[in-house]
Amino acid sequence: MNYPVFPGVPRIESPLFSQDGLADLTAAEQVIARDLNAHGFAVFDFPDPDVEVRIERIKANLGPHFDIPFGDPAADKTRGERRVQDAWEFDDDVRAIASNPQVLSLLRKLYGRAAFPFQTLNFPVGTQQAVHSDSVHFSSLPERFMCGIWLAMEDVAAGAGPLFYVRGSHSWPIVTNAMIGRRGFGQDLNSAQDPFAEAWSALTRAHGASEEPFLARKGQALIWSANLLHGGSPQTDPTLTRWSQVTHYFFDDCIYYTPAFSDEAIGQLQTRELVAVHDGKARPNMYLGEVIGDGSSIDVRKKRPRLRSLLGFRPA
Repeated sequence: MNYPVFPGVPRIESPLFSQDGLADLTAAEQVIARDLNAHGFAVFDFPDPDVEVRIERIKANLGPHFDIPFGDPAADKTRGERRVQDAWEFDDDVRAIASNPQVLSLLRKLYGRAAFPFQTLNFPVGTQQAVHSDSVHFSSLPERFMCGIWLAMEDVAAGAGPLFYVRGSHSWPIVTNAMIGRRGFGQDLNSAQDPFAEAWSALTRAHGASEEPFLARKGQALIWSANLLHGGSPQTDPTLTRWSQVTHYFFDDCIYYTPAFSDEAIGQLQTRELVAVHDGKARPNMYLGEVIGDGSSIDVRKKRPRLRSLLGFRPA
């Protein structure tokens, strides 16, 4: 088992993964673990016998939130708002999907510590979002203790703008502000991911990788690692819908922050105040079992004067 040696690294991304016999996992779980380790994503059937009923109730409940003519087969479905964030706050089925106990159990096994859902996104159509890594939006210290699960709420046609991923990109370097020569902390920026686009494109070309579409069937789910490059393909048929739900998960005993607006090298982090979807309890920022900060942004330079001195910083 890898946990005693590298408890601060997700099990599926451990440098000792090849020596992990995965004896505590079922055969199906072992396939998921190996796919995540090798490719950065894995596909599975969502483990809820009521998922079909839940999906139809979610569509009926969330449909009025969008200014989309769902009843007209020939109408353009791509105009207007494309998502509802955190519908779990008022929709029991969205919450149930995000809080599925079998998924939470699986994530604990895959990552070596307890998982909790902290955000949901529901989409009626494809996002057409540019390629990106979630690691600029959501990250943790120790790093990589974050993942996303995307659930297909209908069969996805090629023209509907399917989700895509860049296989193996999870193992590439996590691109940070420091790597691209940019300051993040305290900046009011319109986009968290645009500044990183050139770096991701360069890495993709250097590795000879490409974007692969996920033509899912209804009820299939895809789990992806924190650093996997992914996005939404262009929608070539605007009359199609592409209902889906994304749930983002963090794991216990971490600092949770937004790297795009942080400068890790000098200890300036834009941290997050989180509530777990499945139990409604706050999840404080923690480091090795110790609660860190008060829920606001952390400036390590102000909290650790000895560290500041060692790094050559002077008090402001």
